[in-house]
Parts: sequence; C-alpha cells; structure tokens
Amino acid sequence: MTDKNNIILDNLQIKQKTRRIAFQILESNSREKEVIIIGIVGNGYLFAKMIVNELKKISDLKITICEVFINKKNPLDKITSSLDEDDYKNKSIVLVDDVLNSGATLIYGIKYFLNVPLKRFKTAVLVNRNHKKYPVKADFKGISLSTSIKEHIIVEFNKNNARTFLI
Repeated sequence: MTDKNNIILDNLQIKQKTRRIAFQILESNSREKEVIIIGIVGNGYLFAKMIVNELKKISDLKITICEVFINKKNPLDKITSSLDEDDYKNKSIVLVDDVLNSGATLIYGIKYFLNVPLKRFKTAVLVNRNHKKYPVKADFKGISLSTSIKEHIIVEFNKNNARTFLI
C-alpha cells in the first residue's frame, strides 16, 4: 500500500517536528500553569501523546491529555471527549490531529470545545495539506504540503517507528 519512495517524513523527522511543536506550545503557554492536549480519535490522539511526552521532557507545566471522539466520515454525528467540560473550562487547550486536509474534522472538533469558555484555543497537526474547505488553520504544524486533490497523505504510528507517505 505504501511506497518507500514516497516517504515525506521518516521516524527521526517526525520526532524532530514533534519536539519543535512541543516547544511552540510551551512558548505559547509560557504564563499558564496547565495545558490540555486534545487528540482527535485515531492518529490525532497518537500524535497528541507524542507531543505530551515531549512537553513533559522540556517543561514542568501540568499537562492533561484528552481524546475527542469524532466520526471522521460523518463529523455531524455526536462528538464526545474523555474529559468533562469542567476539566477544560477556562483553560488553555490544543486540539491535535495528524493531517489537516479539508478542515472538516478539525473545525467540528473546535466547535465541540467552544461550548464552554476557554482561556486559549490552538490547533496542531503533523501535516498541513493546504486543501481546506473550511476556514480553519493549524497554529502549530510539522510540515505544510501543496499536494494535488488526488494525492493522499498516510501517517503510520507504529510502536518504535513512525512514517508519513504521499500516495
């Protein structure tokens, strides 16, 4: 399914991008005592866990991780999260996904968390494809690519190896 010739990011590059994003999140939240990192179900949550691991290495901020459950095929379905509203109310949060393509998943994720007052809301993605249908942007991104509509980005997070492919 994936061709090794089409690797966009290898394991080391993904680690470097993740670390850089963690530093950007820390800088953006330098006056905060706590940051909530929210991963979109699937690869978004796996990438969020990687960011949290890096944040813990470079900061003594209180970091809480949360998973938001969005049906990516039908984002209008009911959305839930692993935290109660009171757990993120008036706090700084970062919503994380692996790839920002059309923006649908990210914008519905943002909408879900806007039901309560927040101190700060940012977004982070590993790959930004620049094909947005919705007015959403990634505040922190590993890499931006201008690809054709027919091309696809595949992100694989394996136990000790992560890779990103263009197919």
